[in-house]
Amino acid sequence: MNKKITGRFAPSPSGRMHLGNVLCALLSWLSARSQNGRCLLRIEDLDQMRCPRSYAALIIDDLHWLGLDWDTIEMPPNIPLLEGISSNICLSAYQSDRTPIYLRYEALLQQKNLLYPCFCSRAELHAANAPHLSDGRVVYSGKCRDLSLPQIRKLSQTRGAATRVRVPDKTIPFLDGCMGAYTENLAQECGDFIIRRSDGVFAYQLAVTVDDGLMGVTEVVRGNDLIGSTARQIWLHQQFGFVPPKFYHIPLLLAPDGRRLSKRDEDLDLGILRTRMTPQQLTGTLAYAAGLLPQYHPVAPHDLIPLFHWDLVKKQNLLLPDLFR
Repeated sequence: MNKKITGRFAPSPSGRMHLGNVLCALLSWLSARSQNGRCLLRIEDLDQMRCPRSYAALIIDDLHWLGLDWDTIEMPPNIPLLEGISSNICLSAYQSDRTPIYLRYEALLQQKNLLYPCFCSRAELHAANAPHLSDGRVVYSGKCRDLSLPQIRKLSQTRGAATRVRVPDKTIPFLDGCMGAYTENLAQECGDFIIRRSDGVFAYQLAVTVDDGLMGVTEVVRGNDLIGSTARQIWLHQQFGFVPPKFYHIPLLLAPDGRRLSKRDEDLDLGILRTRMTPQQLTGTLAYAAGLLPQYHPVAPHDLIPLFHWDLVKKQNLLLPDLFR
């Protein structure tokens, strides 16, 4: 088996998976398996209040029902561990177990003088005079970037602080395997971003970068609504001495009426669909919607491996066929 190709599926267990999550799992798995590669399952449960292990167990069971299998997490031999990190912790698939690892990489950024406390409230971050991009995203103004030590001490008495990382005025280009060429200037289109929340929970950007780096992930498949995170993660990979993976940002899967699928709406989640369809029917529906099949028919994931190629995957948002009535 070619261990140079390593994909991963990394769901957040904040609820039952909807079909958009399942499509991401299927395409990530097919991409790795079609290259005789490895595919890992990682549970992104940093916020344990929102992501209990009971939800993670449901996700694992749903993926097993669908017919997807996963490889054991291993430490690549060419990635040295920072002092104080246990290799046993690195083998955990649950982010909630990996806090000691994130602490060491946070310290590495601190050694580079890249971190500072941010006391801004949500209202301050979204104020009318804050820098906004055309798509509505807020670019951090840098308000807390140069606080003096006395100012930090005074603010610390009344509110908690998040931790931000200083980004350079640097443009990060990358070639997305699904969406094509993409660039983002960190200072102008993102600003200094949070790597640890004020409640002490590590943020997605740091955790996902560290985990992908230490697990030897070579390709990341996820929804194109996350493409704006990629430049930040590539830059963090560089700061930590990792080789960034290849990114594939797939089109969003829409309900038959054009609505975006959402866990909050319990929209077409696996708990409902498992009572209505076989795994093969569900896989065939997703493969047809994505462009892997010219017409719908039931199929098992393993049977799609010899058919898979990224050129077949549609580039526009995917409309789920109304096959559930």
